[in-house]
Amino acid sequence: MAKYRKKSVVIEATQWFKNGDHPLDHDPIDIENPTERDREHYYDYLSTEGKVVRYYRHTNLDGQTICKKCRRKMHDHGWVDTLEGGHIVCPDDWIITGIKGEVYPCKQDVFEMTYEILGSWNNDSTIPRPNIL
Repeated sequence: MAKYRKKSVVIEATQWFKNGDHPLDHDPIDIENPTERDREHYYDYLSTEGKVVRYYRHTNLDGQTICKKCRRKMHDHGWVDTLEGGHIVCPDDWIITGIKGEVYPCKQDVFEMTYEILGSWNNDSTIPRPNIL
């Protein structure tokens, strides 16, 4: 049997801890020099569902149920639509953007064994969370 090595691919990834953590979940707000619009939409910015990682919802599962993978309440989890269907996102999972723009979660230990950092997002691309009001 022949052996194969996976081709080197560069991906983008961000670690997820709670709703709103992914940099593309919300329209950016300028924390340093907030506009009136930024101030008006700040609470929406913090409370709305993300565009990449959404709230975890399941009709047959109470939010207080404990996750079998990370031992935290399901209320603390997110949901990502992937090419293979949806996936639960546990706090500490990495959200990877693949070479075709697809997103999927990856567990911390698998991420560390598979990827190494090449660089990081520009500071202007990150979304800080301090209170601007």
